Amino acid sequence: MGNIIDIVKRCFSFEDEQEWFDFKDSWYELDEIGQYISALSNAAAMNGEAFGYLIWGIQNETHEFTNTGFKYKRDIKNEPIEHYLARNVSPAIYFTFDEETIDGNKVVVLSIPAARIVPTEFKGIRYIRVGSSKENIKNHPEREAALFRVLNFGIPSLLNTEARFDDLSFDQLFLYFDMKGIKLNKKTFKKNLELLTADGKYNMLAQLLSDNPRIPIRFALFAGNDKTSTMYAVREFGDMCLLLALDKVIDYGDTINIPQADERGRKVERKEVMLFHSQAFKEAVINAFQHNLWISGTAPMFTAYQNRIEITSIGTLPPHQTKEGFYAGISIPVNAKLTEIFVQLHISEKSGRGVPRIIGEYGKNAFTFSDNAITVTIPYNRLDLENPPQVTPQVTPQVTPQDVYRGQENMIEGKIVKYCVEAKSIQEILAYCGLKDRKNLMVYIRRLLEQGRIARTIPDKPNSRNQKYITIK
Repeated sequence: MGNIIDIVKRCFSFEDEQEWFDFKDSWYELDEIGQYISALSNAAAMNGEAFGYLIWGIQNETHEFTNTGFKYKRDIKNEPIEHYLARNVSPAIYFTFDEETIDGNKVVVLSIPAARIVPTEFKGIRYIRVGSSKENIKNHPEREAALFRVLNFGIPSLLNTEARFDDLSFDQLFLYFDMKGIKLNKKTFKKNLELLTADGKYNMLAQLLSDNPRIPIRFALFAGNDKTSTMYAVREFGDMCLLLALDKVIDYGDTINIPQADERGRKVERKEVMLFHSQAFKEAVINAFQHNLWISGTAPMFTAYQNRIEITSIGTLPPHQTKEGFYAGISIPVNAKLTEIFVQLHISEKSGRGVPRIIGEYGKNAFTFSDNAITVTIPYNRLDLENPPQVTPQVTPQVTPQDVYRGQENMIEGKIVKYCVEAKSIQEILAYCGLKDRKNLMVYIRRLLEQGRIARTIPDKPNSRNQKYITIK
């Protein structure tokens, strides 16, 4: 339960009011308080929280203290209100009122234990929270069914959620563990990795680790800076063991992370600048796989634009986690067993360095939190090769035939960059530039690729007959 200051601080850490707590000023309606006890108790169970809270003395929208005038030590018809509420709440739960002065303001907290075994009701009616509303659960049968599932089996997880398919094989899993120097026992691996539900059926963890999880994992590339632009490439990784898919997504990111040749101010050694920070990208991908809400049947999304990569994992912060703790690297796993496997295979560690490492490179603004997802944005460090810094020459250079030739090359490269705003094939570029020799054209193409001014539409198959080239804006 904790003390009042800690409870209030934690509730403040959420940008929006959650279903398991509610702020009030000095509002008082006895039977409605009883209904809130039922609703918040059931909502706490649904959200994996030990307690729900009704808090007086805080303005809901601004989170400002209001010095509440609410008094809970009073009688109604010669009966203390706590006794009246307890008498009408079923089953009996040990809720408590407490008060504290914070910055000179009175705050009252009603702490309500989460429902256990059966839903909590008030005067024979079970209530639930729907967003910020308090509703009779009978009007929401799907939520009622979900609440009973939680009370009977616990919060849905990879371990207690049945797989959608039962024809699973695990050849890739064995090969992956073997590659990491770990031998799986064919007779005991299902038990050791906890791949079965209590009634002996495959669970969602088994589905993810099987040879074909059948949950689409896609990496899409767009020509512009949003999804209204042309999607010129998409790779699918959902038809393989999750562990292998993770490696493949990271490898695919490496193919996009082209080195940029920085010739600016060059004297002897050419400097290469990567498009984005590879370690931060890797940490973001691992976190997305590790903490994604896989039981929803939806995979993380990977999207590359012309100025950034977005990595979106489904789900929000887990119960008992705050943004403050998240940013500090205090890891509370969404999928505990999957996290354990990642640590066993040295894919990740328990040090909690992933998020701080991303923040150290790109700041807290790299993370965007929505109602049902968390997105990490990895911006590109793209060199402005067309507008290099001006260097005042010490000696006026002489124009040579080589300079004239290089000027012609620049004109051709400029035409290619201008023409390939939409993806074009080699044949189309040859025709546009008025060239006949494919080999000569490829010299310009390779140079532009090295400079990061154009990209292949099929980067992992450079020699594909369907290969096209597109300008990187």
